[in-house]
Amino acid sequence: MSAGSSLFSGFRVLGIYSNHVPHALRFHLKHREFYLVTSCGRSFHTFNVSRLGIVSVSDSLPDDITCLAADRMLVFAAAGRLVSAFARNKEVVRRYHGHQHDVRLLLPLGDQLISADCGGDVIVWDVQGGGEHYLQLHFDPTTFDVSAMMHPSTYLNKVLLGSSQGALQLWNIKTSKLLYTFTGWSAGVTVLQQSPAVDVVGVGTATGRIIIHNIRLDETLMSFTQDWGPISSLAFRTDGPPVVASGSPQGHIAFWDLERRQLVTQHRHAHKTAIAGATFLHGEPLLVTNGADNAIKVWIFDQEGGGARLLRCRQGHSAPPTTIHHHGNDGKNILSAGQDGTLQSFSTVHERFNRSLGHGSVNKKKEQKKKKGRSYEELRLPAITCFASAVARQSDWDGIVACHRGRLATTTWNYQRCTMGAHHLQPPGVGRDAVATAVDITSCGNFAVVGLSSGRVDVYNLQSGLHRGCYGDEEKAHSGAVRGVATDTLNQLTVSAASDWLLKFWRFKTKKLEEELKLNAAPASMKLHRDSGMLALALDDFTLVVIDIETRRVVRKFAGHHGNINDMTLSPDSRWLVTVGMDCTIRTWDLPSGSLVDCFLVSTAPVGVSMSPTGDFMATTHVDSLGIFLWTNKSLCGPVGLRPLPADYQPTVETLPGVAADDREEEVTSEEAEGVYQSADQLGAELVTLSLQPESRWKSLLHLEEIKRRNRPVAPPSAPPSAPFFLPTVPGVTPRFASPAATEQETQSKVLSSALIGQRSKFSTALEERAESGSFRRSPRLLKDCGPSAISVELACLSPEGGGANSLLRAFIHMIDSMLASGRDFDLAHAYLALFLKLHLRSVSQDAVAMEALSRLSARLEAGWAELRASFNQSLCLLSYTKSALL
Repeated sequence: MSAGSSLFSGFRVLGIYSNHVPHALRFHLKHREFYLVTSCGRSFHTFNVSRLGIVSVSDSLPDDITCLAADRMLVFAAAGRLVSAFARNKEVVRRYHGHQHDVRLLLPLGDQLISADCGGDVIVWDVQGGGEHYLQLHFDPTTFDVSAMMHPSTYLNKVLLGSSQGALQLWNIKTSKLLYTFTGWSAGVTVLQQSPAVDVVGVGTATGRIIIHNIRLDETLMSFTQDWGPISSLAFRTDGPPVVASGSPQGHIAFWDLERRQLVTQHRHAHKTAIAGATFLHGEPLLVTNGADNAIKVWIFDQEGGGARLLRCRQGHSAPPTTIHHHGNDGKNILSAGQDGTLQSFSTVHERFNRSLGHGSVNKKKEQKKKKGRSYEELRLPAITCFASAVARQSDWDGIVACHRGRLATTTWNYQRCTMGAHHLQPPGVGRDAVATAVDITSCGNFAVVGLSSGRVDVYNLQSGLHRGCYGDEEKAHSGAVRGVATDTLNQLTVSAASDWLLKFWRFKTKKLEEELKLNAAPASMKLHRDSGMLALALDDFTLVVIDIETRRVVRKFAGHHGNINDMTLSPDSRWLVTVGMDCTIRTWDLPSGSLVDCFLVSTAPVGVSMSPTGDFMATTHVDSLGIFLWTNKSLCGPVGLRPLPADYQPTVETLPGVAADDREEEVTSEEAEGVYQSADQLGAELVTLSLQPESRWKSLLHLEEIKRRNRPVAPPSAPPSAPFFLPTVPGVTPRFASPAATEQETQSKVLSSALIGQRSKFSTALEERAESGSFRRSPRLLKDCGPSAISVELACLSPEGGGANSLLRAFIHMIDSMLASGRDFDLAHAYLALFLKLHLRSVSQDAVAMEALSRLSARLEAGWAELRASFNQSLCLLSYTKSALL
């Protein structure tokens, strides 16, 4: 079995922001900032509301997240029957087991967490007490199916439950008593929301009614009705104006004035799908919304009449993308067309550079007034099936041309203005039954070549949008549907392939046929690498052919896919051909050797692939996935051994980037584990760790004599001109300063005894003791506490002339060897060794045992430095490449 892909590794996913789960909003007191938590499948993303920049991505859960909640410290997520608590927006610190059905509601309340499942169980968990059951209630779903939960403000230990039957119940979770039952309004409760006023709550129903109710008096204060179906979310404004916002399943938002009891304004199509969640920021005129259309939006209320406008937005495709293509030569932007009909640009550098070119529309600017009566859906164009882009003249006119599903006319798009272009390219005299199926833009950016299902191939001028002719004698280049068109770098040649099994070569200017090539099967798609002239064709029999457009001969044939080949791309140097198919494989073919060199499986079939012009990333899109998945090219970071794979090669499944499950099963159940993270002394034994000591502690060891000579005083010290006032004086007629009293040690003889001469320092003693045990951990710590001069004295005393012994010299060599073997204190070990050899090289050279130890140490030094130098060179190469790519 293989070990996955040897050429690509998963990096991250682009364009996934939100789904149908309502968001959770939390305020960080220390940062003084609001953070938004949204669900993205099995994990959740955390964004700062001020910039909508992603802060963190959580670890993955075993199943898709069904609901989210957050308090001051933790984020709670429910996936199936499991409820997990996350700390630092990332790590699972506690899991709550006990539900027998899928959890659909979560409510943090002080030190408790309340969860409700589909089976009627409501469990109160003690968050601080290890996640134990504090209380469990059971409701019969046929009579009271819990559909909404809320904690009324100032109601201690009280929870208000709403049901899909319409009734409401107020419970005390501390005494587990039912305090009051509200009869309801003969409609299922979908949302419960606390208003800024005490005792007043907002109730959203399945019939579209919004009830403002006083739960203390059980009195309805007012009610509103929206015409867009059930209430999906409610939010009260808290910065002054009494306004409540309601969301609908159609993606509309309505704003109601509570004083005048009327509709203030409405935003239609705020989201393309249902409004999953809406929350006003406390004390600010900002509304945060998210929806199942994969969008997060922040609205600000600064318009006259109480209207709101879009302030910030992060949105991806609301339906799976089908076609992707790198735009530009720097490889930083990826154009993507999805089934939702939008054309978007995603940046691989940062999300703030993402662009949305919008949705195509059938009406032009001059025709808008005539078509005002048409509905919103009627004005939208179908999804884009294929497109081509060029950057040569995009600052002068439109640089993107796209074909739409079931439409004859192709549209132009402007990348710099992020909008649909001015032209609809449609050939004259063609029936409505024909459909545009293939498109390409010349390298100069002046012309677009469009192929039709009727076999016609036309040329248009992008600046004016005028038709500039077509290929073929009878205005028909092929007898079947055109599957691909391409032009070479110098605009000398046009290549077209169609379902009639023919590949034709045309002169671009004269539009005359030069040569045609019969294929073994009908082509499904075509890709041309202009710099090398290699043309890749995917055929309907699941095979691939590569043709050289200079010689116009087939140079390579590949077979191996067991399903339709959806897309393909060539590497920047045209060495590799990467193909994706419905057999869920991503295959890399080596053109020089003509063999398959890499193959791996993915969980869902890939439908689009694009290799970066710089060769650093490969982007793929997959069935039923809203994101664009990036894969790093391993060959740019280190040597990769590619060998031809055998015919019976069995690929293994590679996990898609960004959705990897967390393999750790260990649970943190104590609050002490949530403290400050303590960094390890060393990350790995194969790494090198520096000592973190000041450079003055070890850089000056070899230059101590020079430093002392340079700092030697020029003149002898002179007495101060006046004595300080605090010096003691001798009583008498003539004032005289008292000389300091001689201590008992100074009155003794200046001749040192032999006992004092033979006394060794702590370092020498520790070194001798550790030499016997073989562990030298304490000795380097003693040297770290010494200054350069003290270190020089300690090393000088190791020799027999300094009061030491040959055993101490050998022990010191073993200490340095152990320091280098452990990889710690790399700088200190080299400095200590250099000073040791400077002081004792003559003595060591006369000891055979010490010389043998030095030989082993020298071999370790050379091997360690060679490995470190290779790591330095690789890092510097990668850094220079990254800097050049960013520039």
